[in-house]
Amino acid sequence: MQEPEEKKIALELLETEQAYVNRLHLLDQVFYTELMKEAKTGKTVPEEVVKMIFSNISSIYQFHAEFFLPELQKRMEDWDCNPRIGDVIQKLAPFLKMYGEYVKNFDKAVELITAWSEKSAPFQELIADIQKRKVCANLTLQHHMLEPVQRIPRYELLLKDYVRKLPPHSPDRGDAEKALEMIFMVAKHSNAAIAEMERLQNLWVVYQRLGLEDDIVDPSNELIKEGPIQKISTRNNSTSEKYLFLFNNMLLYCVPKVIQVGAEFQVHLRMDVEGMKVRELKDTEFPHTFLVSAKQRSLELQARSEEEMNAWIK
Repeated sequence: MQEPEEKKIALELLETEQAYVNRLHLLDQVFYTELMKEAKTGKTVPEEVVKMIFSNISSIYQFHAEFFLPELQKRMEDWDCNPRIGDVIQKLAPFLKMYGEYVKNFDKAVELITAWSEKSAPFQELIADIQKRKVCANLTLQHHMLEPVQRIPRYELLLKDYVRKLPPHSPDRGDAEKALEMIFMVAKHSNAAIAEMERLQNLWVVYQRLGLEDDIVDPSNELIKEGPIQKISTRNNSTSEKYLFLFNNMLLYCVPKVIQVGAEFQVHLRMDVEGMKVRELKDTEFPHTFLVSAKQRSLELQARSEEEMNAWIK
């Protein structure tokens, strides 16, 4: 008799989990443990750096090796009298939130490996030595480290397939569908963690360009638009080059610094978005101009084109 399709997928889940636990063992018990041992001697690289590279890999390894894999193995042994994996995956799903930290840290980890390999020959040699071992299958540490990043999407695909192949009245249908929903939410959680990290990194770069002024640095701000603008001076009918940063709660009116030591801009004026009014000005002498009025003051600004003006007004 042919194995039912859903059992084949459940077996594939078990086999890939076994291989995955071996990969986690290599990362945690070989790379991390040996690099840490060397770091403690003070000859290769600071212990802190090793911890930063491997993030929370130990917790991830323990969870899969000591809990999830044994549970799956038990299930597959009992498959004939109890054909179900949905409930086990439901237990797994909340713990996958641990991956948020690892995934968020991944790019930084790869950067650290590169930087310290250049800085410390013993560090580079130790990694090269471990990579030569049979267990590494000719792959680099970075390659092995990518595996946990790809694991949650893999669960999602396998489980989707499993739910699709389940007979309509299967006793596992309700549990498996709920498990899939939970895994989907975790995948979203991990993507959101990456997006949030990118947002904060970009925001930090903007704050550095502004000279890290105390009252401006706030992690909850969102940068909406930035760019050069001409400020119209009605007094002597001329324009001068300025630069705007528009956040969700404030408009920063800046002057580009001539000597860029540290900051790139100097903030001349901070205007609150709350209560701000913006309208186009029909000025024949200065086309593409608009007026920004806030409780602090009003500015007549000129964009380089009509499109740019409309983008700022919007």
